[in-house]
Amino acid sequence: MNGDGTDRGLARMRLLKNADESEIRRMEHLCRWRPYRKGQTVIEADSASGEVYFVAEGRVNVLNVTPAGREVVFASLGPGESFGELAAIDGGPRSATIVAAEASLIAELSSQHFLTLLERQPGVALRVLRSLAAIVRMSDIRIMELSTLAASQRVYSELLRMAQPDAAVPGLWVVRPLPPLREVASRVSTTRETVARAMSHIYSEELVRRKGRNLYIMDRAKMESLTRHDG
Repeated sequence: MNGDGTDRGLARMRLLKNADESEIRRMEHLCRWRPYRKGQTVIEADSASGEVYFVAEGRVNVLNVTPAGREVVFASLGPGESFGELAAIDGGPRSATIVAAEASLIAELSSQHFLTLLERQPGVALRVLRSLAAIVRMSDIRIMELSTLAASQRVYSELLRMAQPDAAVPGLWVVRPLPPLREVASRVSTTRETVARAMSHIYSEELVRRKGRNLYIMDRAKMESLTRHDG
């Protein structure tokens, strides 16, 4: 715990799960810790920076901007997650823009120190490889969905991807928290109005229930059927 009351530890980072404790402590001292306000850009697409970032607090959106100026959100990353590995590894430009979705604390590690970490910790290198492989697989899925599914079906697929099992109630799934409708629309390349109509349908069918900022999926099997048959 830092003197300002902020937990500046890297031990919670998924990427560093297999790293030695001494290595994690070394990385903590090498990192630059920066707070970001909601809406502030962390990195710009096509920029030449090569640092790797670890989300200690808050949440960031991974996005790109179309030639028409519309933002397309690919993912949302929260505490324990990281980004920027690709540019650190190959030295190429940033593939996406990262914007703080809420007030966030982010640790920044230079590409040189990150590459040294991979050389010293094979377990971390393997987790990086798996993480990059997952990104490729998800890109393939999104391309297929965009080509074959109606907009409402893409909304349901995205909600199912975001949902996690509820620890308190076996068989119940929860999206915690449910992103703004415009963000969901951006993720599935449609409009906010289309997302609102799709959500209205599953509310009326009692397939989901809203509680505070969270969305509970009451019948996952029926939700999955909507991704095969446009509801």
